[in-house]
Amino acid sequence: MAQDEAATRLCALIEAGEAALGHLAAALAAADVAGVLIAPVPGAGLEAHIAGPLVAAAQRRNAAALIVEDAELARTLRADGVHLTVAKSGTSGYGVARSLVGRSGIVGVDAGISRHDAMTVAEDGADYVAFGAPAHLKDRAKARVRRDELVAWWAEIFEAPCVALDVETPEEAEALARAGADFVVLRLPCAAPAAATRDLVGGIAAVLGLPASVG
Repeated sequence: MAQDEAATRLCALIEAGEAALGHLAAALAAADVAGVLIAPVPGAGLEAHIAGPLVAAAQRRNAAALIVEDAELARTLRADGVHLTVAKSGTSGYGVARSLVGRSGIVGVDAGISRHDAMTVAEDGADYVAFGAPAHLKDRAKARVRRDELVAWWAEIFEAPCVALDVETPEEAEALARAGADFVVLRLPCAAPAAATRDLVGGIAAVLGLPASVG
């Protein structure tokens, strides 16, 4: 994911379940999506035959395809890169992933709530630093406030692109754009009809001032 202009860009995170390809197609048709993070369904692994069609669908629409946590799979599928979390890979995971995807690949890192870890991975060369409000946290309001504060702090001080994860509404996306996020990441609602994905993506694209669709 390359941030080549001032406007906040939209990305999507999709869990690679049965309905994933249809929802991804709806999202890509609804707006200019800069990147797609491809994650396993909770409790399951991410296999090449499942992730491969999602990578191909994203790349056909000029969206960067990133595999969540699995740099080896990203290399196998010729994805554009990998998205890591410090909680799972530690700060040392960046170097391992970089060696697998190469200098031309994207390695982005979710730093959790640690400012120190965020600065560490940025100094190591991460292509972006991400902050989120994970769905498993019970106090969602507190998690969002903390994410928003970290995004604003990072955007004001550091040059590495800042990614806001776990965005759920156009209002959140708009507020994060004002705070300085370079990218906002919507988790696609694959349990709902694909039309819901299309409408939500279109709504967020509208508040960010993005084109309705590309390609």
